[in-house]
Amino acid sequence: MYLCKFDYFYYWKEVKVIYTKAHLAEEIRCIKGNFKRIGFVPTMGALHEGHLALMRKAKADNDVLVCSIFVNPIQFNNAEDLERYPRVPEQDTALMDGLCDVLFMPSVSEMYPVPPEESYCFGLLENVMEGKHRPGHFNGVATVVNRLFEMVQPDAAYFGKKDFQQLAIIRKMVENTRSNIKIEAVDIVRENDGLAMSSRNSRLSEEARKSASFIFQTLTKARELTHAETPQEVNRWIKEQFDNRTEYKLEYAQIVNGVTLEDISDYHQADSIVICLAAWLDNVRLIDNITVK
Repeated sequence: MYLCKFDYFYYWKEVKVIYTKAHLAEEIRCIKGNFKRIGFVPTMGALHEGHLALMRKAKADNDVLVCSIFVNPIQFNNAEDLERYPRVPEQDTALMDGLCDVLFMPSVSEMYPVPPEESYCFGLLENVMEGKHRPGHFNGVATVVNRLFEMVQPDAAYFGKKDFQQLAIIRKMVENTRSNIKIEAVDIVRENDGLAMSSRNSRLSEEARKSASFIFQTLTKARELTHAETPQEVNRWIKEQFDNRTEYKLEYAQIVNGVTLEDISDYHQADSIVICLAAWLDNVRLIDNITVK
C-alpha cells in the first residue's frame, strides 16, 4: 500500500471514493510520490463481468487501480438514450470492493465546468461504422478520456474489445498526443449464450434477451464462411440473416481491417480482420464483433 492520509474522501469498505478533480489530484500526487504504478479503468457504470475483467487485469499489472464512473453526456447522440442509461452507483461500488483502490465519480459540472471545446480529428477511424451512425460520438469519447488521462496520469489504461472502434480511436489519440500511457485491450466477456456483456443488456425485455444470442451466433457462422466465401458474400449473408429476423434492425455489418477499419475486399489485404456489427433489438442498440484473423 501507499502511505497517504486525507479526510476528503468517502470509504466504501476498501474502495476510496473521490468526487472532485482537486481531491483526485492530491491522491494521485500521493500515489506517484510513493513510486506506485497506476492502472486505470474508465467506465460509465452499470458494471458487469466485462468491467470486472478489465479491473482484474489492471489490478494484476499495477500497484494501484484507479477507476472512474461517469456517464459522459457529450458522447450521446440520443437524449433518450442518455436519460435511460442505467445508473446504479451503490451497486457498482459494492462490486468494486476488493478490486478498486480509488474510484473517481465526478459530476457533469465537475468534468465540464464550461462547455467543452476540444476538437479531435481521427480521419477514417471516426467516419465509419459507429462514427457514421453517431456523428460527434468519438469526439465526445476522446474529450472525456483525454481529460481523465490528464487527471489520473495512469501508466496503463484498460479497455474492452467489444467497443472495437473506440479502442482504435483511443490508441490513435494516445499516439497523436504522444502520451506514454500503455493501452491494454481485454477480450470480450460473454454471457453463457454468447451475448456480449453490456450495460445496455439490462434494458432488454425477457423475450428480447432470449433472442439476443442470435447476434453472436450470426457472427460465429459468418467467421466460418470466410474460409470459403468473399467478404462481399459474407456481408450479404449477414444482412440476409437479419432481414429474416423482424425483431431486429441491422444498422451495419462490415468486415474491416483490424487496424485501419477500412472495408476489405480480399482477406489478403490485412493481417488483422474483424467483423463488426450494430443492431437494434427491443429499442436497445447492441454492438458486437468477432476476429477473423
